[in-house]
Amino acid sequence: MKNIKKYDLHCHLDGSLSIETMRKLAECVGKELPEDEELTGLLQVTSECQSLKEYLEKFDLPLSYLVTRESFKAAAENLLKEAAQEGVGYMEIRFAPLLSCRADLPVNEIVEGVLEGVCAGERYGITGKVILCAMRHMDVEQNLQIVDTARRYLGEGVCAIDLAGDEKGFPVLGQKRLFAYASEMGVPYTIHAGECGSVQSIKDAISLGTRRIGHGIAAAKDRELQQYCAKNRICFEMCPISNLQTKAVPSIEDYPIVQFLEMGIPVTINTDNRMVSNTTITKEWELLRENFHLTERDFKTLMENAAQAAFVK
Repeated sequence: MKNIKKYDLHCHLDGSLSIETMRKLAECVGKELPEDEELTGLLQVTSECQSLKEYLEKFDLPLSYLVTRESFKAAAENLLKEAAQEGVGYMEIRFAPLLSCRADLPVNEIVEGVLEGVCAGERYGITGKVILCAMRHMDVEQNLQIVDTARRYLGEGVCAIDLAGDEKGFPVLGQKRLFAYASEMGVPYTIHAGECGSVQSIKDAISLGTRRIGHGIAAAKDRELQQYCAKNRICFEMCPISNLQTKAVPSIEDYPIVQFLEMGIPVTINTDNRMVSNTTITKEWELLRENFHLTERDFKTLMENAAQAAFVK
C-alpha cells in the first residue's frame, strides 16, 4: 500500500481544519481558542452523533474563522500538507464560498485565497484541485454565481462544482437550471446524493448529467440503479467513517462498498471531513480492510477508480 498513490476526491475544506490550522487562523484574526482537548470536542463528532444535521453543526466554528483571504489560503495550504504526510498524491478540496462572502470579502477573493493556498501546499509533493460547492438551500440565482466563478478559474486550480447541503429538505431537481447552465458553460460537476436514504435523489442527480455521486449509499436498495451506474461508469465518492457517523448506514456490517465493487461500480474512498470525522485515507482503508477482509489489490482498485474519476487526469 505504501507504493500506491492515494487519492482523496471528496474532502470539505471547512470540515478538515486541524487543531494546528485553527490556531493559525485564530492568530490571523486575533481570537483565542480553548485548550486542545476542549477544542477537539468542538470540532469532532463522537460515536453519539445521531444524524447528518447534528454532524453539520461541527462546521459552525471553523467557518467563523474563515473570514479573510489569508485565512482561506492558510487553511488550504495546511490541508494539503497534512494529506501529503499520509501519502495522498492528489486531492480535490471542496468548499462553499457563498457561505463566507460579504461586502469586504467577495467570492473571487475567497477562491483566489484557496487557490494560493493550494499552490503553496503543492510544495509538499501533492497535487491539489478545487471544487466549488453550491448550496441546496440557496436560490438558483445565487448558485449560478458558482458556475460563473468556476468557469473563470477553470484550468487555474478550480476543476468542477458540487451541490451540497440538506438533501432531504431541498431536492436536487430544485437546482436543475444550475446544472443546465454548468453544462452550457463547460463546467464539470459532482452532486451529493443518496446520503440520506433516498434512491430517487441519486436517480435525479444522474438525470441532470452528473458522472460522479457524492456518497451514493442509498443505491444499495436498488439493484437496477447499481447496474446502470456500473454500465455507465458513474463514480461513487464513498466516505465510510463519515457515513457511519451520520447514520447513513446503521453499522459497518451494512456498509455497501463490497456490494458496489462486485457490481462493477467505480467506487472510491474518501475522507469527507478529516477533522470532523477524525479520519485520513489510511484510516478509511483500515476500517474496510479489517471488516471486509479487503486486500491490497482491492485498495489499488479503489485508487485506480479515483484516478479515472478525477476531474483533472
